[in-house]
Amino acid sequence: MAIQLEEVIEMLEDIQEDVDYATCTTLIDDHVLDSFDILAIVSAADEEFDVTIPAKDIVPENFNSAQSLCALINRLADED
Repeated sequence: MAIQLEEVIEMLEDIQEDVDYATCTTLIDDHVLDSFDILAIVSAADEEFDVTIPAKDIVPENFNSAQSLCALINRLADED
């Protein structure tokens, strides 16, 4: 079953509130999220969606928007 964008946005809001995840596409580039947030996201994705994000996928383009993160999580879930 595909993970919905809304579920990913809820996870992100638990990590850092007051960000417009629905429209922001520069979360990393504009330093909205920092390395500690990325670690929290990797951990939360594992807990909430049972998806392990490998080190090779921890790159800015996968974390710059909720949409790209959702696509990554769904791709990894499909690989399992």
